[in-house]
Amino acid sequence: MIELIPAIDLIGGKCVRLTKGDYDTQKVYNEDPVAVAREFEEYGFKRLHVVDLDGARSKHVVNHKVLERMAQATNLVIDFGGGIKTDEDIRIATESGAQMVTVGSVAVTQPELFLGWLQQLGSERIILGADVKNGRISINGWKEDSSDELIPFLDKYIQKGVQKVLCTEISKDGTLQGPATALYREIMTQYPQCHLIASGGVSSMNDLKELDQADIPAVVFGKAIYEGRIALKDLALWMEKNR
Repeated sequence: MIELIPAIDLIGGKCVRLTKGDYDTQKVYNEDPVAVAREFEEYGFKRLHVVDLDGARSKHVVNHKVLERMAQATNLVIDFGGGIKTDEDIRIATESGAQMVTVGSVAVTQPELFLGWLQQLGSERIILGADVKNGRISINGWKEDSSDELIPFLDKYIQKGVQKVLCTEISKDGTLQGPATALYREIMTQYPQCHLIASGGVSSMNDLKELDQADIPAVVFGKAIYEGRIALKDLALWMEKNR
């Protein structure tokens, strides 16, 4: 079964969601992200994806205290991204309880630094963030477009030992209009050994089942839960049935 990974996006220490990465579309869903993380664990989730949106905009980790509280309050395996630009950011994230880190912009702008982290932490703990707009990688909180095209970008790093890739189709993110399944199928066809984590657009249980049937290893989603499109009890039943 596909691995289901709920997401918590943080601005000002609160649980929020954006649409297509636009900070002007910010909507606060819960003032207490630790309570949200606890609820996910209660419903049987093992993983959590945390995005420091303040960090992505500021280009350094900001919400690490919230990460620390979530890590202390749950046994969830947390991967953390947003604003990881330096060795110090990596240290702060991991010491605050992140068991994995998601890194995108640095892989574009400072490939040697990224590869150093890959060697230092290992392929189990580094997730390559591939945020895609019009077929190219976007960086720095999706505010800048790079010249890197998706497939050559993935190819370069998978050849260097990357195993986990989080791919977000930006045009789908936060829209509740369905995931970019065709794109994820294309990636899996090219790189069947890749542990691909799909992200963006999930709006229903049917979307999750479509990704599962497409043999996508994992999916990150959040807004569909917060907007009541997907019930946690239904996800818990599905996970239990497929254990």
